[in-house]
Amino acid sequence: MSDVETPRGGAHDEDPALLKVFTQVRQHRARLSRLMNAHDAARLVLGLLYLSRVAHTTRAGVPTWSWLLSEAAERRSQIGPSVSTCLAHWLPTTDARGDATGARDLMPVPPPGADDPLRGLILAISSVQQVGTLLDQCLRDLSAEQARGSHYFTPGDMARLMVGAVSPRDGHSVLDPVCGSGGLLVESHRYVRERVGLNPTMSLQGKDQHAHTLQVARMNLAVRGIEAHVFPPKDSLATPEPDQHDIVLANLPFNQHDWAPERQVTLPNRHIPVDPRWPQEPPPKGSANSAWILHIAHALAPQGRAAFLMADSVAKSPQPAARRLRERLLRADLVECLIALPPRVFGHTEATACLWVLNKDKSPRPSWGSVDRRGQVLFINARRAFEPVPGSRARRLGDKHADAILTTLATWRGIAENRAAFKSYRDEPGWSRSCLTKEIGRRKHDLMPTSYAVEPPGPERDTRSRIDQLKLELVEKLNQVHALESRLLDALEEI
Repeated sequence: MSDVETPRGGAHDEDPALLKVFTQVRQHRARLSRLMNAHDAARLVLGLLYLSRVAHTTRAGVPTWSWLLSEAAERRSQIGPSVSTCLAHWLPTTDARGDATGARDLMPVPPPGADDPLRGLILAISSVQQVGTLLDQCLRDLSAEQARGSHYFTPGDMARLMVGAVSPRDGHSVLDPVCGSGGLLVESHRYVRERVGLNPTMSLQGKDQHAHTLQVARMNLAVRGIEAHVFPPKDSLATPEPDQHDIVLANLPFNQHDWAPERQVTLPNRHIPVDPRWPQEPPPKGSANSAWILHIAHALAPQGRAAFLMADSVAKSPQPAARRLRERLLRADLVECLIALPPRVFGHTEATACLWVLNKDKSPRPSWGSVDRRGQVLFINARRAFEPVPGSRARRLGDKHADAILTTLATWRGIAENRAAFKSYRDEPGWSRSCLTKEIGRRKHDLMPTSYAVEPPGPERDTRSRIDQLKLELVEKLNQVHALESRLLDALEEI
């Protein structure tokens, strides 16, 4: 069992000593950010945390954390080169051959004048025995810096909701095709470990096309003592998954336009897609939303489950391609649950999203639930299930609301949570509704939860619904403008 994983909640809020270290680390990182890019400063802090857990050896001549700590304690000048030397030796490799050259090139170099904040960071980190909470905060800080470019990490409460919705088991194969910092893999490991009481025997696999992000994922997993296979940088959509997986988790890029389906083979009288993920027709070139969903569905094992975040437009768009996608998923009885999430819980965007849960086998069984839900879909309207983040204007889902969603889903499946007495599921107006796929078909395969889990009639609801609708329409138009702007810039580059 890893000694660095932390329970739910903020341990630094309860431990004064850890709170002091946490404050020191943030102060030193802020000083470092004045000398270099704030994103690079956050990655350097993460690198030091990584060294504190893995840089230990008895071989002579190998730079270690103890050596780096003694350099900092003796207040020797020019500790920046010592940090770079240690990182270069210990950073996880970035390719399948184990070549560490790329890893060294990815980590930022401490700038001149950074010796004092670096010494402070090393001494502060060395005083912490269990660095899980400190690591989580460093990842949140790094995510906040990256969010300005839309490359944010999945918030902890959202990760717990996503993993809880698919309920991985010991021995499962878990894939994240856009793994980012590896947070969903970490949460899957924690979820199973809490239930079996031992280190899980799971196959955890992470993929991403950004080398910097993959390095963060490798460090995140290594610091926590979690074994996982993080692949070299590659676009997951480029090829189908070679293996099937019990669980697929993904915080997908919304409305990604810079992609194209595989080249189609044209025969004299036939047009045959070469890709098994879309045997009927390739997804639209202008957006990868449909491609990602079909990619995930194709990667699932016969009883596999998936949870992924996706823009609202995919669930409700009247466009023919989107409607055909939803019809195909419903015909295959793959859709288990859709959850309309609150706006602004990701911090970097006003766009609203849904959490999709796919399931290739909704028949009753011990590892899933006691109720036969074949031919049915659960809709949960969690638009108002949020709480303010203290000290800011931001919002978050929060553990209380995540637990409420998971309890509703478990009751619908026929699972008695925490050994409580089994309760039969009942629709709750404004919150949840279970629908037959036949009814959904009559509604033009609309999968938007707010179309089904509707609040009871009333003046307040009517006013609120109209405001929400106007906000959604405005956000959707702004997203369309952004997508058109990106395409125009691409076209100009080709002239």
